[in-house]
Amino acid sequence: MKTAKFHQYILNFKRPGGTSRGVLNTKETYFIEIFEDDKKGIGECSLFRGLSFDDDDDYEDALDWACRNINLTLGELQEELVNHPSIIFGIEQALLNLEHQGDLYFPSDFTEGKNSIKINGLIWMGDADYMQSQIEEKLNNNFTCIKLKIGTDWDSEKEILKSIRKKFPKDKIELRVDANGAFSPEKAKIVLQELADLEIHSIEQPIQAGNWKTMAELCENTPTPIALDEELIGVLNIESKKELLKEINPQYIILKPSLIGGFSGSDEWIALAEKNNIGWWITSALESNIGLSAIAQYTYLKQNPMPQGLGTGGLFTNNFETPLVLKGENLWFEN
Repeated sequence: MKTAKFHQYILNFKRPGGTSRGVLNTKETYFIEIFEDDKKGIGECSLFRGLSFDDDDDYEDALDWACRNINLTLGELQEELVNHPSIIFGIEQALLNLEHQGDLYFPSDFTEGKNSIKINGLIWMGDADYMQSQIEEKLNNNFTCIKLKIGTDWDSEKEILKSIRKKFPKDKIELRVDANGAFSPEKAKIVLQELADLEIHSIEQPIQAGNWKTMAELCENTPTPIALDEELIGVLNIESKKELLKEINPQYIILKPSLIGGFSGSDEWIALAEKNNIGWWITSALESNIGLSAIAQYTYLKQNPMPQGLGTGGLFTNNFETPLVLKGENLWFEN
């Protein structure tokens, strides 16, 4: 018989994290622990206030229910917790960790230290000097793919992109941008053309999620490939996922396991995307090192050659020890 318990944990940013949704100083998360015989498995239920579909008043009640019913099958738990994708994410991890123990969720050549995952370098929003200093740091560390958060001051952000492109053509540095839904449909059309002029690889979520018809029109006519990100949040069943991809037909989708129902939810999106010739990659979403490690192990198994959007856990002052090590642009697992 299994037993389970959960607890809350507040991660503190070393430096406030700037996004188009505002500045983040802390990140709330939860951990679920599952016990069986003398073994324990841990998983992170990474709630993202203001973004997660399950950011609601009964979150801890749902966690309490999950712990009391932990001996149900995973399928039964997933069905009951369908409206709490981040809890499914945590339970999947905890069960995998219970099975494999240590720091393991998905054993592979990656967890044996034989291979690595290529990641993009993430540039946080801030004033031009701060963004420029981050870019220089990534370039000095030999990153070949850089992703910038945009949407607070497009004119300044555009100048930064121009300055990078003057020094580095697209065959030297791949540039991705993430707007987090910051632009109006009219402004987005202008921005998409300006990005194309700068040979930008892709833009994540140029307009707010939920405007399928408008997003479909943008995707159909865009000179810069569009990747759906927030658009996937809250699209919970397979039929809705099929409908969204058919309606919008994006160039890419971005998979954040903690926001879309864990690894099972990600598997569904990947299968549908590949069936429809839609590209995809996986990103983390401010998880602690525990959730990040699980996502990295899952990501490696997918063998997607594109740079993945995996953070490195270096954002927080009170994170946990991790086997993940960044060497240049490659993420390694070192026990």
